[in-house]
Amino acid sequence: MRTALTIAGSDSSGGAGIQADIKTMMANGVFAMSAVTALTAQNTTGVTAILDSTPEFLEAQIDAVFTDIFPDAVKIGMVSASPLIRSIARKLRQYAPRYVVVDPVMVATSGAKLISDEAVSTLKEELLPIATVITPNIPEAEVLSGLEIRSAEDMIRAAESIYDRYHCAVLCKGGHSLNDANDLLFAESGYRWFMGKRIDNPNTHGTGCTLSSAIAANLAKGFDLETSVARAKEYISGALGAMLDLGHGSGPMNHAFDQHGRFMEEAPAASEAGTAASKTGTADRNDAAKPQKGGRA
Repeated sequence: MRTALTIAGSDSSGGAGIQADIKTMMANGVFAMSAVTALTAQNTTGVTAILDSTPEFLEAQIDAVFTDIFPDAVKIGMVSASPLIRSIARKLRQYAPRYVVVDPVMVATSGAKLISDEAVSTLKEELLPIATVITPNIPEAEVLSGLEIRSAEDMIRAAESIYDRYHCAVLCKGGHSLNDANDLLFAESGYRWFMGKRIDNPNTHGTGCTLSSAIAANLAKGFDLETSVARAKEYISGALGAMLDLGHGSGPMNHAFDQHGRFMEEAPAASEAGTAASKTGTADRNDAAKPQKGGRA
């Protein structure tokens, strides 16, 4: 079985970060491992607390993985502090994994900055030059290229600028009120559009984590970059299209939408109760205060 390592933060609600990465990697057929950059207290409505790992502990986690089960691919998610970014880059140079996918989490869809200017500079200097492919959204591509993106042609120019500057492939993600859900891959052979359709689902928590992890999983399995991107887009469309609806904010996707084994089955009583609730609309799916009988695994 192929393997992949995610280096990212923990999302206690399970929709994004390490948790989404592991679900995605396993759903895409690889054994998932993790090195945690930070613990977060968060749910579908927001983040309430963050506790960063120390650089020493992060390096110890990475060493523990590489010296025992060497990953076929590595995915890097949000890393908020420069010392942590330097630690990751140092270890990746030491172990030299074949594939490194970087989701350069810097700017939210709203335009709000998620990491400091110093951390952005360190990311550019230390991580991007050793990446196989990076997956910026439109605001992040603007930061990395220094160009304003308002059209498909702007996406091409920005992606080419990033490629020339950091010598890694660039998957510039659409879907931010520009070019619908069409993504642009710029690599050594030129550029290619991956066309998609917008899915009317407000629950998009963890989409960036999921896409980059699916790309890493497919690279680990031996697919080329273009095929890995195509398969990852198909996977995330399925996860969104499953229309999972959890939480009071922007909820998570169903990473297990394609899993149909007998261990996925609910007990008959639970299934009937869920069907009745969906018909009457009276059950509150988020009412955790109501204990369930027979809750043993």
